[in-house]
Amino acid sequence: MAKGDDALRRKKNKVNRKRLRNSESSVSARVAAIIAAKCRRKAGKRRICEGMCFSLPTADDPYNERHEKKSMGKNRKSKKQKFNRKDNGQGDSNSTLDNDKKLQEKAGCSPDTEKTLMKNPVEKTECDGENGGFENGCVSKFLMLCLKAVEDAWVQEGTLNKDMVGALLSSSWGAEFCGICSSGSSVVETSGSPAAGDQVAWLVSTAADIVARKEKQGIIVASPFLLFIVPSQDRAIEVRTVCKPLKALGIHTVSLHSGTSLDHQVHGLKNCEPEFLVSTPERLLELVSLKAVDISGTSLLVVDGLRKFVDSGLLDNLKSIRGSIFGDPQIIAFGGSHGEMPVVTELLQHLIRGPVYRLSAHESVASTSTFVSQYIHFYASEEEKLSEVLQILAQTLSKQTAQSPEILLISGSASKISPLASYLNSKGYAVCGDSHTRGLHKTNGEKSGSVMVKDLDNLLDFPMDKFEIVMIVDFPSSIKDYNAILTKIARHTLVGVLHSLFSTVDAPLAESLIEVLEQCGQVVPPFLKSL
Repeated sequence: MAKGDDALRRKKNKVNRKRLRNSESSVSARVAAIIAAKCRRKAGKRRICEGMCFSLPTADDPYNERHEKKSMGKNRKSKKQKFNRKDNGQGDSNSTLDNDKKLQEKAGCSPDTEKTLMKNPVEKTECDGENGGFENGCVSKFLMLCLKAVEDAWVQEGTLNKDMVGALLSSSWGAEFCGICSSGSSVVETSGSPAAGDQVAWLVSTAADIVARKEKQGIIVASPFLLFIVPSQDRAIEVRTVCKPLKALGIHTVSLHSGTSLDHQVHGLKNCEPEFLVSTPERLLELVSLKAVDISGTSLLVVDGLRKFVDSGLLDNLKSIRGSIFGDPQIIAFGGSHGEMPVVTELLQHLIRGPVYRLSAHESVASTSTFVSQYIHFYASEEEKLSEVLQILAQTLSKQTAQSPEILLISGSASKISPLASYLNSKGYAVCGDSHTRGLHKTNGEKSGSVMVKDLDNLLDFPMDKFEIVMIVDFPSSIKDYNAILTKIARHTLVGVLHSLFSTVDAPLAESLIEVLEQCGQVVPPFLKSL
């Protein structure tokens, strides 16, 4: 009798699952167990031990060992015969390649999509491949599987047009965020708005990939792994909707807000250990005080919508939540912008205690230069300019803490570095290095700080993101060069400073410079308006 289509399909799926489990790119043991159990329930099959729950033992068979015993033996024999035939032929020669292709087809991605995701690579540390996101220099296949699951859910709900399928996987912001998150650095998104849907999808998919990798390595992941703080109940429901498709992949998300009774949430948390927790700060603190949830082992803390938290007066609640978490978790903050720099900077400095990276989905100067203070200094002569440079440098170095700031001095050209070096040398500093790059030290040999002198003509490929304090000694001839310096410096700090020396020779750029300062919410000096 010929087998039905359902039986053939189940058999084919079973073979595919086995190949995926045996491949190097398989998911963690926990996720695989959940998927396998779900497939068995749908197929109406159970293991021998599970069969005991539905059939009573007898005196002849007290352990139900006869149940499907013969069929199992036949299956083992048939599998062995198939394996021998595969060894005799050439079926196993490209098994690894077939597994990769099938997993890519399951995720809806092609090798070209992986290249698109890696179009803008970022600097990665030793943690890459262990914390998540990247695998052997490529985007993790499980990460792509999570993104594909979210995208498919959007298509079924009608929130995503079918013509836009694949746009989520090719997001340049997502690839850059994934690389930064994999490096272990905290991220501050400076677009000034709460996380968009695609940003939430990349965030939770990256976190799911980290969880899967840790469990595959045998590392016990504390629950919850991800704590997503939102300002309102509606926002909690939106984020929970994005996370819902990941449940089929073994990632469980619970939403906590005032829309549900406290007793119901307390009872629910006792019966589950969610990997992701989405909550408003007030309700979370209530549950923590009742010891209904333990957030001390949280590894990833997300604060969504800093502006709304500031307007609602919930900054103390955020600080209390951070105090309940032990260690130094990664912090992902959305909604930081130039408009509320003093308050937001203070909050972020309290939350973040490790390395940080500023990231923006918008390419505007105001968004990419957030947390960078701009100061314009006027000089009338060359001697006054050099004196101003020395004064700013002395004030900066006198304020240095145990960790010396990294300072960059930008000269107009290589020929102007020598007069600057001679002047600083006469004032007690020694400038040493090649013709394009100089280091500054005290004449007695004691290092005064990490200060580098660079000419404007050699800044094209020079990395300026790690310099906290930058001084433009000779103002550029184009406002585009000024914006390029402004948006590239201090990417790893929340207290960047840019000093610029301006004279009457630069007066044609005064109007453009005023516009940039106003866009960034900076103070415009009176002399600049009079030029």
